[in-house]
Amino acid sequence: MKAKPFLVAVPAALALALAGCGGSTGNNTDTGSGTNASSAPKDCSSEDVFCIGLVTDTGSVDDKSFNQAAWEGVKAMEGDGIQTKYIETKDAKDYASNLKQFTDQKYDAIVTVGFLMTEATRTAAAANTTTKFIGVDQFQESDVANVTGLVFPEANAGYAAGYLAGLLTKTNKIGVVLGQEIPPTQNYAKGYEQGSKAANPKISVAKVYHPAGDNAFSDSPWGAGEAKKMLAQGADIIFGAGGGTGNGALGEVAKSKGAGESLYCIGVDLDQWDTVPEAHPCLVTSAEKKLTDGTTTLLKQAKDGSIKGGNFNGKTGLAAYHDFDSKIPAEVKTKVADVVKGIEDGSVKVA
Repeated sequence: MKAKPFLVAVPAALALALAGCGGSTGNNTDTGSGTNASSAPKDCSSEDVFCIGLVTDTGSVDDKSFNQAAWEGVKAMEGDGIQTKYIETKDAKDYASNLKQFTDQKYDAIVTVGFLMTEATRTAAAANTTTKFIGVDQFQESDVANVTGLVFPEANAGYAAGYLAGLLTKTNKIGVVLGQEIPPTQNYAKGYEQGSKAANPKISVAKVYHPAGDNAFSDSPWGAGEAKKMLAQGADIIFGAGGGTGNGALGEVAKSKGAGESLYCIGVDLDQWDTVPEAHPCLVTSAEKKLTDGTTTLLKQAKDGSIKGGNFNGKTGLAAYHDFDSKIPAEVKTKVADVVKGIEDGSVKVA
């Protein structure tokens, strides 16, 4: 049960002014009306409204990658009596203050996106025990009962993508352009290399991580530049795994001579055919984490009271081949499908 409110709701103008200190806010919806951030916020301490807030990692909510996928999972909850709002983090030092904006307004559930927010999420959860926290891509210990980590076996998705790349390459050279070197990106890279070598022992894999920093997952020019280097060295398939940074790599391949014929690219986190149309000329598939579904599932549990602390294991897979479906040889598709099935049933071991 929620405590009865002692204070009136924070006015919208004040809330937006506060947000300016640590990031930008948006899409404040309520009662299924589809209204936007200009709508007056509801009193989240009321039992008549369930408030869900999302704090992005450093990057925008429309990054066409993991921030966006998590926000879509939040939006799927919109309906009668539901209020949703996001805050975009511009600087990692603002994680705590951005979270505080939601806890001060008595939000019921708060989604935090990205491994780098792990500790800030745990700290906020320990101090606000009646709020349910969901940490996307965060391994959370069970000692803080009101925080749940949404984690994925990224290596599995990377392995399937690498296996496909190992079968498709003509140069026996492929590459992967990643965001900051943290466990999720490391897992993608590890799986990609392992899968490609299982399919093609002669293959070599070029790998590069973005230096640590607030733009590690939003540096499209850097990602494009690194992909260009790999292409110049003979790589014919590039996996972009790092938010906007990886998207830059996809875009570079897509505009290169031979895109879709002799050069290919692979997206990450969600089906990027739907979110990065500029990559269509080369995008054969994406190494997917069912991040949107996982976020929605945990929010439903938070609302009905069944959510548990610790970690929730989300699902991974490969996205559809889309326009490349008829271009990929049938035997390649069959082998990849068998590998995906083997990963799911445990007969294919991913390190």
